[in-house]
Amino acid sequence: MYKWMLGLVLGLFGVCAQAGQPLPDHVRLVSEYWVGYTNRDGSGLAWEIMREVFGPAGVRVDQRNVPYTRSVGLVQRGEADAWLGSYLGEVRENVIYPRWPYDADPIVALGLVGKPVPDLQSLKTYRLAWMRGYGYQKYLPGPLEFQEIERRSGILGMLERGHADFYIDAFTEASDVLKSGPQPERFRITSLTRLPLYVGFADTARGRALADLFDRRMAELVQSDKLRAIFHRWQQPYPFDEDMERPDASP
Repeated sequence: MYKWMLGLVLGLFGVCAQAGQPLPDHVRLVSEYWVGYTNRDGSGLAWEIMREVFGPAGVRVDQRNVPYTRSVGLVQRGEADAWLGSYLGEVRENVIYPRWPYDADPIVALGLVGKPVPDLQSLKTYRLAWMRGYGYQKYLPGPLEFQEIERRSGILGMLERGHADFYIDAFTEASDVLKSGPQPERFRITSLTRLPLYVGFADTARGRALADLFDRRMAELVQSDKLRAIFHRWQQPYPFDEDMERPDASP
């Protein structure tokens, strides 16, 4: 997938460059705080990737941590240029997506050991929970019975009291939830699927110019293998060794 995408993106960038779209000297990125990924001090896997993407092109990265739903709203209102951690087509209004993802989320189900082992097809038979705004119902086979929660701090208690059968999240976040409890051996994490992660850009002239740059730079970085060292440094799997299936962004 990445070989044909590389040629397509480079070709499209040539068209955009001819259009004379001005390139901003900085990009305003917002993201929820994820440990080791978007740390508040500017360190973390995703922040490093963004600096590698934009910095060599002369675009300074200004990062800011805000809750996920707020970060989306800031971009939709044009108060930020882009947010991190989106799934393709997750948000429709006043947002554009680049062609290239920058990472992939391993999506898992967290539940009690006594529960059956779930898979993608059996999820529709269970009561699910995930964080507000994550929109997993768009990417998992349904119809699904789910509730959205505001904080991860009460998830283990919710599962123990039978208020939900499984909690759905990325592996790192589900693991952190599990480690926070006094009896992690009572719970089990089951892998479900992988979802490519995208930067969601504001649908403005500025946002479109930055998205074009993002696609050109990601094509260059994947071709040159320069991102591999960043993933290795943060002890995360390199997502570009195998094709990442793009979720269907159609309505």
